[in-house]
Amino acid sequence: MPVAIIGIIFGSGISFIISKFAGWDTVITLFSILLAFCLSCIIGIVFGVWPARKASLLNPIEALRHD
Repeated sequence: MPVAIIGIIFGSGISFIISKFAGWDTVITLFSILLAFCLSCIIGIVFGVWPARKASLLNPIEALRHD
């Protein structure tokens, strides 16, 4: 969770700096932060659990033989 907070602060800061130099108006809403956080969690879970489940179904001897 602290990494997510650091990422939100870093992303907001970079967005703010770029908008100042470019002369753009930037609005960061709570919805956009929550959406990005939830999508990141879903992607992390799917691409973490999927290979782990696939590996758990393998015979350890066969998996090591082909590695």
